[in-house]
Amino acid sequence: MKSYEMDMCSGPLPGKILRFAFPLMLSSILQLLFNAADVIVVGQFAGSTSLAAVGSTGAVTNLLTNIFLGLSIGTNVLVSHSYGAKQDKDLHETIHTSIMISLIGGVILLVLGILLTRPLLTLMGTPEDVIDKAALYMRIIFVGCPVMLVYNFGSAILRAIGDTKRPLYFLAIAGVLNIFLNLFFVIVCKMDVAGVALATVISQCLSMGLILRCLVHENGPLRLQFSKLKIYKDKLKNIVRIGLPAGLQGAIFSISNVLIQSTVNSFGSTVVAGNTAAANIEGFVYVAMNALYQSAISFTGQNMGAQKYRRINKILIVCQGYVVLFGLSLGLLALLFGHQLLALYTSDPSVVEYGLLRMSIICPTYFLCGIMDTMVGSLRGMGYSIVPMVVSLTGACGLRILWIFTIFHFLSPTLTTLYLSYPVSWAITAFTHVVTFLIVRHKYPKDDMEIPTPVQNPA
Repeated sequence: MKSYEMDMCSGPLPGKILRFAFPLMLSSILQLLFNAADVIVVGQFAGSTSLAAVGSTGAVTNLLTNIFLGLSIGTNVLVSHSYGAKQDKDLHETIHTSIMISLIGGVILLVLGILLTRPLLTLMGTPEDVIDKAALYMRIIFVGCPVMLVYNFGSAILRAIGDTKRPLYFLAIAGVLNIFLNLFFVIVCKMDVAGVALATVISQCLSMGLILRCLVHENGPLRLQFSKLKIYKDKLKNIVRIGLPAGLQGAIFSISNVLIQSTVNSFGSTVVAGNTAAANIEGFVYVAMNALYQSAISFTGQNMGAQKYRRINKILIVCQGYVVLFGLSLGLLALLFGHQLLALYTSDPSVVEYGLLRMSIICPTYFLCGIMDTMVGSLRGMGYSIVPMVVSLTGACGLRILWIFTIFHFLSPTLTTLYLSYPVSWAITAFTHVVTFLIVRHKYPKDDMEIPTPVQNPA
């Protein structure tokens, strides 16, 4: 086994999961730095209006991209199952199908993003002093969707075999370039939001190129050969079966976030800017927990493929222990240093005040979101995607929308009430996922089974 691969089917779990998750955390932090660099540079050098413009686009961008990003979860599960079961032919076909899906999906997103950006921002009630810059920023970002999707699908392939180090290296290189280009385009070229968007796209091109180079130079069934790119119908069916519900869940979650963003927009651009900065800081806590969600998918997936059923419960327990530890400690640290962190984004005291209001509610309770997501990761690693989608949409998304149209609108239309919808929905949905996991797990044997005979490498 190569040094960057990981045998997830044997040996102590706590150390292995942490070694797998830590590079994922750093990789996700670097991805966040792409956006943080955008937000910080425009906030400090272009003003609060540009800061609000960049921040108000996140919900809309996620709404359009989450379906295709969800399909990469299907790739991760299928690759991990094939890798754990040592089915080389299935592994080869899944990889080539996945890259084709990412290319086609990226082009579709490019077109949809350019056409729908302005109407969606208008529908959200984006402030007049923000909407023009927000639309320009989003259209440039959507031009980079093909390279963004190829990178994410390529990373999903590497994660499935236990390789979280090389994606980290690639993002580190691209992240340095992104920050340099942000400063150059905004300060020297005076390009405002267009400059930070262009810097992000160029950096994504670099990270995509590096991950493709990595896959092309692999050996055996992991090797990507452009001449053999095609969609294998059975692999497409399974990727869609697992990934589409995850993508739909993300997209519908984005609808609830669009609704919340629209409600935040109604309080004015200063509140939007404070909400943007706070959400950006909270994102660093979220990605630490999300690394455990991805760990649960990959570890559970490989052990399902190898039919090591005993380890599945242990994997979930270890991942949940880590997610509570990271979620609580990082959330409280972010709140403790909230004023200093928000000052990195803006010098406007009103923006800082509104940012602290959001952080005081979200940060201490964010670990509930991590528990919820990690339960979903375990279920998806087992090959179940529709059940956790239904539970998440009913619990988190549906309850959040209901909260806005009832408690917020009729009882207490304040920012505090709006933000309280998050921890309430996380807690209820997490509990429901625990019950769902116990029901699903009961369908599988308690003891391990023999690993199937390996299939030879494709010619």
